[in-house]
Amino acid sequence: MTHALPGYVCPEDGTRADARTAPWCCPACDGPWDLDFAPDPASPLEPAAGPNSLWRYGPVLPLPGAFSVSLAEGHTPLVPLAERVHAKLDFLMPTLSFKDRGAVMLAELARRLSPDRVVADSSGNAGTSVAAYCARAGLDCEVFVPEGTSEKKTEQMRAHGAAVRVVPGGREAAAVAARSAADEAGVFYASHVFNPYFLHGTKTYVYEIWEELGGRLPDALVVPVGNGTLLLGAALAVEELAERGVRSPALIAVQSAAVAPLAAAFAAGTEDAAPVPQLPTLAEGIAIPAPPRARQILAAVRKSGGTFLTVPDDRLREAQRDLARRGLFVEPTAAACWAAVGPGAPGDPLAGRTAIVPLCGAGTKTGLAG
Repeated sequence: MTHALPGYVCPEDGTRADARTAPWCCPACDGPWDLDFAPDPASPLEPAAGPNSLWRYGPVLPLPGAFSVSLAEGHTPLVPLAERVHAKLDFLMPTLSFKDRGAVMLAELARRLSPDRVVADSSGNAGTSVAAYCARAGLDCEVFVPEGTSEKKTEQMRAHGAAVRVVPGGREAAAVAARSAADEAGVFYASHVFNPYFLHGTKTYVYEIWEELGGRLPDALVVPVGNGTLLLGAALAVEELAERGVRSPALIAVQSAAVAPLAAAFAAGTEDAAPVPQLPTLAEGIAIPAPPRARQILAAVRKSGGTFLTVPDDRLREAQRDLARRGLFVEPTAAACWAAVGPGAPGDPLAGRTAIVPLCGAGTKTGLAG
C-alpha cells in the first residue's frame, strides 16, 4: 500500500511543493518550508498502546504507514528540580541530545525518498543525531561543521560512518557549504531548520509531557532558542493538543545574552529579528545570529502569552554546576533554561507557575564550562 507524503507550503508566500521533488527551500523566497499537515483531533491517541519510541504518537505524525527507522528514542523521564519545576531529561536520548526527535523523522523521510546521499550542517548535536539515524537507515551521510566544533561531537559523527567536512568560519559558513551541496542532484538535505518534518519530530517532546502528566500540560514550557526547532515543535503540539481540549501553556524562550536577536526583537515589538554579531558564548548550540524562522518563533511566543529571557555566560556556568550537583550533568547550552528560571535568576520569571525545562544535551559532549 502506498501512502502519500504530506507536501510543503511556504509560510511567507503560500508556495506549495511535493515532498518527493521539492527543493530544500521555497524557490520563491528562499525561506524554510512548513508542512501541509494537520492531524485529525478526533482520531484516537493512545500512546501507551504504541511502540516504546516516539512512533507511539503515529496518529499525529506526518509519515503514514509502517516506519522502519528507530533507536527507541523518546519517552524521556521527568524529574523534579524545585517546587513547581520539573526537568525533562532529553540528554538521555540515544545520541545524548533532543535532536534525535527530529533526526529520526528526517532519516525515515530520506529512506522513503532513496537519495544518493544525505547532507546536513550542524554545530554538533544535530550532526551527530543525523549521522546516527542515517547509519540506522543505511544511508550515506555527510555533515558540514564549523571550525572549532567539539572534537567529541565530530568523533561521534565519524563513528556513525558520516563524512565530516570542517568548514572555515562560523555556524553560518557551515550552513552555506551544506546548502551548496544540497543543490546537487540526488542529495537530501537533512536540515533541522528548513525541513518541517524535523519540527513534527520535536513536537513529541510536548506530547510526552502531556502523557506523563496524565493528559495535561504545565503552566509554562521553558525552552532554549537558537534556530527554534524545539520551540516551534512545542508550539505545534500545543496547538494540536488544544484541539483536543488541553489547556495551553505559555512558551518562555531563553537565549544567550551574547547572541539574542529574537529577545531583542521581542522587546522591540517587531515581527522579525535583525541579524546580530556572532559573539562567543558558552551556549554555542543556541548562538544563531540570524534564525531563518525568526518570524514564526516570535509569533508563537506572543500567541502563547509567553516571553523571552536572556542569560549571560556566568549564569550558564553556575547553572551547569548547580545541575551537576543535583546529579544531572548537561552541556552549557542545556543549562540555559535552568540559568533563566532556577535559583539566583533575577526577578520572578515563573511568577509561581508550574513549569518544565528541557535538559537537551549531555555534559559528556562538552565537559564542564571553564
